[in-house]
Amino acid sequence: MDPYLFIIIASGAIIVSHLFNVLAWRTNMPSVLMLIVLGLALHQVIAYYGLSQPGPIVNQVLNVLGISGLIMIVLEAALELKLSVIPRKLIIRSFFVALLTLAGTATAITFIIQYFVDADLFRCLVYAVPLSIVSSAIVLPSVARLQRDRRDFMVFESTFSDIMGIMFFYFLVDDHAGSSPLRIALNLTGNVLLTVVVSVLASFLLLWIFQRIRSRVKFFLLIAVLMLLYALGKKMNLSSLLIILIFGMMVSNQGLMFRGWVARFTGSSTMLNIERELHLVTAETAFVVRTFFFLVFGLTIDVRRLLDLDVLTIGAAVTGAIYLVKAVVVGALRVPGWRTVTLVAPRGLITILLAYNIPDHLRIPDRDGSLLLMVILATSVIMMIGLMANGRHHDLSTVEPSMHDDGQAGDAGLGVDR
Repeated sequence: MDPYLFIIIASGAIIVSHLFNVLAWRTNMPSVLMLIVLGLALHQVIAYYGLSQPGPIVNQVLNVLGISGLIMIVLEAALELKLSVIPRKLIIRSFFVALLTLAGTATAITFIIQYFVDADLFRCLVYAVPLSIVSSAIVLPSVARLQRDRRDFMVFESTFSDIMGIMFFYFLVDDHAGSSPLRIALNLTGNVLLTVVVSVLASFLLLWIFQRIRSRVKFFLLIAVLMLLYALGKKMNLSSLLIILIFGMMVSNQGLMFRGWVARFTGSSTMLNIERELHLVTAETAFVVRTFFFLVFGLTIDVRRLLDLDVLTIGAAVTGAIYLVKAVVVGALRVPGWRTVTLVAPRGLITILLAYNIPDHLRIPDRDGSLLLMVILATSVIMMIGLMANGRHHDLSTVEPSMHDDGQAGDAGLGVDR
């Protein structure tokens, strides 16, 4: 490709994505939904003019973008988790909502897929898990203007859903041949404990080192180190996402994490500066990665496949199960604002990323892209309706900016995607 043409396309995509964010801020329509639709339109333009269709290399690019976006999104979410200012009851309730919704939705979707598709129960479960995970990539920027208690609840719920869903997915696809259930449980527990210990030590060491780096150009170095730790952890079969989560939480909750003699090794002013700069870098990086990920995903899908009766039927059944299970769980746990909380259940980046990482021997043929797109579009539209309905009952202009709003409430005119 002509390098100048590539620069024009890439720059245009970022500019358009920025405009989508401004539109999303004013209409509650998810910007990622607009990016996917733009990708679908580009696919049709390419097909109409007989240009080369996206090949295997595009799927590889999508995979790399997805992993990078996943790391940025989890880090961004972890930086939002201010444990000192969030009621413990809210954290506990959001955890159980995420856990029960994930388990119930995965079970329901498993039986739905098995009913329609000729596949064994385990393969259906592997495919159901990605569809059961709430996407924090969409939730975080979309709930920025909600009342603070609902916003905090949804940030925690989507973060917990991401973490538990990803760990459960990779647990399923790992090779446990010949291992007893007790052995598998012990290995999983040991894996998590080892990852937590490594994460705490590595995070403390990273922060100690970076406080002493005087160069102004250092935060992408920090992100590069975190990505390296994530990739190495995956190669060693550790729960790598915990490394990113714990590092972000140590930065955002430095007052709780660094006490006593440990506090002597950290400077409060320096740590606050690291937190502030890291917020900015992760938000901007996540915006760019998210832009190209959803655009490329839309580009790989032929919209005509959505007209397939099987895709429509399975997609409608899966979408119905998602909201039925969540309504039951949210109602049973008496979550405030249950209507809005129930309707905010979008699927997105993590759903796509995990579905594309299902091993070939567990994959359900010819269903992946179109069914994923159907569910993502449906849940995004339903979330938009829920947020609009919530806006009609509350004066959102009086909601104060918070740490969740940087790039949204504080800079609404800029429309920075978070």
